[in-house]
Amino acid sequence: MSVAELTDVTIRRGQGARLLDGVSLQIDEGERWVVIGPNGAGKTTLLAVLSTGLFPSAGTVSVLGETLGKTDVFGLRPRIGIASPSVGTRIPGHELVRDVVLSAAYAILGRWREPYDDVDVDQANRLLDAWQVGHLATRRFGTLSDGERKRVEIARALMTDPELLLLDEPGAGLDLGGREGLVRSLTDLCLDPSSPTVVLVTHHLEEIPHGVTHALLLSHGRVVAAGPLDETLTGLSLSETYEMPLTLRHDDGRWSARQASDIRSA
Repeated sequence: MSVAELTDVTIRRGQGARLLDGVSLQIDEGERWVVIGPNGAGKTTLLAVLSTGLFPSAGTVSVLGETLGKTDVFGLRPRIGIASPSVGTRIPGHELVRDVVLSAAYAILGRWREPYDDVDVDQANRLLDAWQVGHLATRRFGTLSDGERKRVEIARALMTDPELLLLDEPGAGLDLGGREGLVRSLTDLCLDPSSPTVVLVTHHLEEIPHGVTHALLLSHGRVVAAGPLDETLTGLSLSETYEMPLTLRHDDGRWSARQASDIRSA
């Protein structure tokens, strides 16, 4: 079953600039995608389209069986979980961590007087525990470290049991220990067959967790390569994406890349 399908999608902004340029992509149920590309490649724009927050200037987009422009996106959005800097920066710093997750049930940021059932509270607590931040449930969100915030944001994205989970650079700003801990948790998520379909954006190949099945490489808003991870993520496709000669390594299930000249001189 197709979870998302883009056909010749173009997003135009400003003086005719194309943030996405003729992108076609199909994401099927149960797949785990990583989206890779340099700054300005269109990665975050793609997630905005998949989250129904941005409509195409041209082309068609179908998400969870509904075509954008022909459906009520407000009924569709609870079926999509998203953790991104654009969401994280809007979470009130004084909000209790449990309420950050709980309020996702109403698709709001900042708890007010809306009622929650015990089942909602249990779900929020379960997710906080699953992402190793249950002990922070009564802390203020603004007092957390970057790594703790990332985990809370992912727990929030999973609150409504989404069918599609979008993660925009979850490892950004983390130190080595925080990044490695997050990659382990993302590996558990990707390897769990009960998890939703996942689309993960990252700048760093080291952050690709085990369990990722497919890759999309973007450059200047265009698709360089897309398909099964081992076939798509190659030194050649990566070099074309970043417009420099790169050597790709894959050791013990983890990926890394360096400029080819650096490898020769090492």
